[in-house]
Amino acid sequence: MNAPLHAGTAHAIAEAVASACARIAPSWPLDRHIAVNPHWGWIDQPIEDAAAALGVLAGMRLLPEAAVQRQPLIADLAGLREAVVHQISQHCAAHFDDGQARWHMPTEPGLYGSWLARLAADRGLRWPQGRGAALAQIASLPVDASTAIEQAVRALGIPPAGVQACLTAWLLDLNGWAAACAWQGWQARLAGQAHPALQDLLAIRAGWDLLLASALPAPQVQAWAEAWGRTEAAAVALRARHDAGWERLQSEEQALQAQWMAGMARGAAVPPAGAVGVQAVFCIDVRSEVLRRALEAADPAIATRGFAGFFGLPADYRPLGSDWRQPQLPGLLAPALTIEEGAGEASLAQVLGARRRSRLAAAARWEAWRATPAAGFSFVESCGVLQAGALLRHSLPAPRTSSWTQAGLTAEERRALRPRLALDAEAAADLAAGVLRAMGLVSGFAPLVLLCGHGGQSANNPHAAGLDCGACGGQSGEVNARALASLLNDREVRQALRRRGVDLPDTTHVLAGLHNTTTDEVTLFDLQDLPAGHAAALARLQRALARAGDAARAERAPRLGLPALAPPVLLARLRERAAHWAETRPEWALADNSAFIAAPRSRTLGLHLGGRVFLHDYDERLDPEHQVLALILSAPMVVAHWINLQYLASTVDPQRQGAGNKLLHNVVGGGVGVFEGNGGDLRIGLPWQSVHDGRTLRHTPLRLSVFVQAGRAAIDAVIGANDTVRCLVDNGWLHLLAIEGQATPTFARRLRGGGWETVALQPTGSASSPAADAAELSARKVGRANR
Repeated sequence: MNAPLHAGTAHAIAEAVASACARIAPSWPLDRHIAVNPHWGWIDQPIEDAAAALGVLAGMRLLPEAAVQRQPLIADLAGLREAVVHQISQHCAAHFDDGQARWHMPTEPGLYGSWLARLAADRGLRWPQGRGAALAQIASLPVDASTAIEQAVRALGIPPAGVQACLTAWLLDLNGWAAACAWQGWQARLAGQAHPALQDLLAIRAGWDLLLASALPAPQVQAWAEAWGRTEAAAVALRARHDAGWERLQSEEQALQAQWMAGMARGAAVPPAGAVGVQAVFCIDVRSEVLRRALEAADPAIATRGFAGFFGLPADYRPLGSDWRQPQLPGLLAPALTIEEGAGEASLAQVLGARRRSRLAAAARWEAWRATPAAGFSFVESCGVLQAGALLRHSLPAPRTSSWTQAGLTAEERRALRPRLALDAEAAADLAAGVLRAMGLVSGFAPLVLLCGHGGQSANNPHAAGLDCGACGGQSGEVNARALASLLNDREVRQALRRRGVDLPDTTHVLAGLHNTTTDEVTLFDLQDLPAGHAAALARLQRALARAGDAARAERAPRLGLPALAPPVLLARLRERAAHWAETRPEWALADNSAFIAAPRSRTLGLHLGGRVFLHDYDERLDPEHQVLALILSAPMVVAHWINLQYLASTVDPQRQGAGNKLLHNVVGGGVGVFEGNGGDLRIGLPWQSVHDGRTLRHTPLRLSVFVQAGRAAIDAVIGANDTVRCLVDNGWLHLLAIEGQATPTFARRLRGGGWETVALQPTGSASSPAADAAELSARKVGRANR
């Protein structure tokens, strides 16, 4: 096909390819599933512009009621889009399979090269131009992906002004697989490398439109190509139609901001008189807010803090007897250290490691035989009865376990092991000092310090990692909490810490714990290491945790549709839900998140925040150079933003940006992602059951409101020094407000592009319970769901 229009230079096309690929946000595999802003590649633009462009290019929306019609692709004009998406998706599922299939497709010559070979051999495809003509066209396609993209752009006659838009639309047409390929590129960049998968996918999608164009009238193809030069104007027009929707959204966001500010404006709370017996550090996760508030109410001698749940350890984790490494840190970061399991005696570790390897190898051989097609019927007849006990055991309520990390060892054997960082005392003290300063915990240590990670519990749930800690790479926080506690309890490390100005006294013991967010139970680890003199303090803490769990469960029960029940009965019901194979909503996870507060706990102490707020401790007085402030705004705030935007996108546009119906999910490629049914694009984002209860929405789609107790000049300095933070703030992807004043605070909202406006507080409902004042927003939520 001759190009009717000049498509630009090869260099310009290559730049457009790079820009289109940069627009695609990564999606993590199921075993480390974390929330991501699905439009992370667009944050360099105002959110309103990005939303309009996404509407024109992909039919996506970021407003609840926005009507959108995208620019068609050649496959749409040919009436074969579903067939094209299905073929590419099945090819990607086979190519990226990681042990699910019992056969293996060679990964060479790459995703695009293997597609070329497979396409020519596929006799199930219906070609509108006839199979013979199609095979001739396929044979003429370049074997190099970048050359193939350039050929498609030129042959289809796309004008220079529309090249990047068309390339981006091709990728967004396969947004699920594009995001999976973008994750591979993300991981490669963290390691200082590159990965070709996303460009290969673009070549495949461009190749399909090139092949189908020959079956369409040339004038129709030419008109289609010319339309790509007008997409920018179409996006401008769409944004104008969206203006009223953005104004409504901002009005709702500011109404909720007013509620949070009214609560905080009462002045900093004064902690109860008396010595603090326990300092409990929880993850900033919104689910921790409920338990923290309940724990402080259960025992005034317990002071809680919020900190990112990986506890500042830039590490991955390697269980004993395994070569597998699991990242235990935010997806933004690359691990620099490894946490390994060890035992008190090296010989015991060797024995347990060999024992685990042997058991896991035997289990793998058994699983390989059980899953072969030939063994299907014989397995059921021969071994079905033997599996009955395992099926029953997995169906009974039980405490959370750490899944694969505990496989291959008995409970008694696991108790002999500890996750530890192999660092000398000086390096460990450098790491510990940095973590403690970031926590704001450098003096006044209580007799007990609890590091409490968190994790969810569910059965038969491909997205189970999404209930765990996003700061721990979609894993529970147990490993990080135990590793840091072990490090801080080391005598040599404490001596080295004192040389760094942090006096962690010998009378303080650091405990590790895990908050099961599905049942609100807290497990404490390594209690055999507790000094005898702390036994009474431990018993008091355990009683307080039990009472706090009862209170937290009672608070969460109505949202789960559970009636008022006696505490033991309610706990039993929640354990049953966690173990039930058919339970689609074991918990609501981070649904309805709306704000991030970085301030001393005294600013929010006693304030009922309804499990909707990420709480990070920050005291500007301890951070004169504002290094901790820079860290908070560039890491924990960004993670909270990722969570917030994924929930927003999955709520307002579940068909294009959500994972669909849990009941129809099929795991793809051993854990790459899920199909809804047996094909179509890879489904990413959140399942519908994670944001909707069958009657109404359980997540209010609002942008994150970030409150920081720090001076405006300090915040501006951080924004000016960090491009990512600047894009998020100046382009309206979140709202940033400063809290100024230690006693009675004032509030200022940062204007987009720079400058501040003082916020005048309006009279509102109960300042002590702003979460209870959301009736109007809830009513709007119900109305949207009904529509």
